[in-house]
Amino acid sequence: MENEDDLGDRMSDHDLERKIADMSRQTARDGKTDISYSPRGTAIPVDSIGSQKKESSEIPMLSPQDLKKEIAEIARLASAINEKLNEFVVGNQDIIDLILIALLNEGHILIEGVPGTAKTTIAKTIALISGCGFNRIQGAIDTQPADMLGIRIYDPNKREFIMRKGPVFTNILLVDEINRINPKSQSAFIEAMSERQVTLDGITLPMQSPFFVIATQNPHEFEGTFPLIEVQRDRFMFNIRSDYLAADDELNIIKRAHAGQLNWDTYSRTLDAILTPHVLRRHIQVIRQVSIEEPVLKYIRDLVVATRTHPDIELGGSSRASLALVGGSKAMAALNNRHFVIPDDVKQIARAAISHRLVLSRDAEIEGLTRSQVMDEILTKVEVL
Repeated sequence: MENEDDLGDRMSDHDLERKIADMSRQTARDGKTDISYSPRGTAIPVDSIGSQKKESSEIPMLSPQDLKKEIAEIARLASAINEKLNEFVVGNQDIIDLILIALLNEGHILIEGVPGTAKTTIAKTIALISGCGFNRIQGAIDTQPADMLGIRIYDPNKREFIMRKGPVFTNILLVDEINRINPKSQSAFIEAMSERQVTLDGITLPMQSPFFVIATQNPHEFEGTFPLIEVQRDRFMFNIRSDYLAADDELNIIKRAHAGQLNWDTYSRTLDAILTPHVLRRHIQVIRQVSIEEPVLKYIRDLVVATRTHPDIELGGSSRASLALVGGSKAMAALNNRHFVIPDDVKQIARAAISHRLVLSRDAEIEGLTRSQVMDEILTKVEVL
């Protein structure tokens, strides 16, 4: 049976959620604008977004009823994508959810862990279902910037230089073993990720929209690798660790393989695009209109500030951590068919959005503390006011 303290906590959480919902409805009735999350690392008022030069025009502010319909459609599509992925992919639900959240923010995700955890399959499946282009780069020590970004070559027939674009010019890009790419090429690629443009021989080329990167690295290998520096890791919206499957999931894979149900060619023929890049861009804009009320905004602030003042942390989360929490919690709310954010949305993505930005103090490392343990402590102590 529940004790009185547990029951009181549940009632408090329920009251808080109701309060946030009421505040969201009041905000919509008053016609107030919200702060939109920009994947380029800046907070932009929704009113000023339309003045920005973009590939597609921004949608106007939606009425509460229209916003609920749009959010319901996003939740339905996310459920359909999950259902289709579960036909072929076993487990990895946390990774799938974070990939969808990052995609709806045009953010990027770094996956660390052992190989063979269906990262490529998940990325290719989402690309096919969303109707987006997909390319893959295999990291190697001799990978040059031109191998990823492209190059201008001389055409003797036309007697002029022509542009041959690299694999980064796509919608969904998988960079396998990014830590095997040399620092010069890493820097050129990170610039393309953050600025969403590539400069070749003085010519600036915009990236396709949406543009979303899934990068992977194996933290257990050190020979022939170049670890990402903190500034580069900070460019990723999320960082998650992929581990081996549980015993039951592993048995499920073995049974599927024995039954011939893990053939990619057969599975891919069953995939039909239920989105287009244009529709996906619209959903990205809709996500920005999900409301976050003052108590949750302050909770996000307190989480990030706590990483900067914690005695075991030498380098805390940057403002990009705050932006990742804002955008990620909005997408999480939408996936749960809500047009407003609650604290639990923030908590669910906090570890993936903040942990990789932290640098522990030398004493903390000597004591054997991990970033995950420190984040767990911060999430336990910081409360919603």
